[in-house]
Amino acid sequence: MHGAPVDLSFRNISNLTDAFAEEPRSSLRPVKRNPERKYLSCSLRLNNNTITELHDLQRTVSHFLAEPSHLAWLDLSFNKISHIDQVLCELRGLRVLYLHGNSIFTLSEVDRLGVLPHLHSITLHGNPIETNKVYRNRVISALPQLKTVDFSAVTRQERVLAKLWHQGNTRSRGSKERIQ
Repeated sequence: MHGAPVDLSFRNISNLTDAFAEEPRSSLRPVKRNPERKYLSCSLRLNNNTITELHDLQRTVSHFLAEPSHLAWLDLSFNKISHIDQVLCELRGLRVLYLHGNSIFTLSEVDRLGVLPHLHSITLHGNPIETNKVYRNRVISALPQLKTVDFSAVTRQERVLAKLWHQGNTRSRGSKERIQ
């Protein structure tokens, strides 16, 4: 079931339930359907829309995909998402998540994605969190299984530095809590 992505990009979708009325874009590789008319794909593109909230994401995935639990690749880039919603953490099979070009401004929100055991590639560049000087260390520390961040491979040295950064940060936070 590795067909072409279900492509709902550039549809001016602001609310995920608006996507239900849309017909996915056709591409060189047509997306096959099952007898219930759901798509045989493990990829969903919702990029370049105006989506702000993800609370209906599970419903949207179930609406389009024959096997929603097999969703492995989700593109939510270039929307207006400002928070990493808990609903993303329910997509346990997710391997690739594109969130670049959104409005995520709290770096600690990335920590939520640590529950996704198979997530190996994420994009977050083009969000306000990218301006934080510890951005890449924090992402690698929060998601140690990552192979790529922002289309760039995570090196062995970055893993070591992120681990050291995390240990130092945890110790200093513990010291501050004991002082108060």
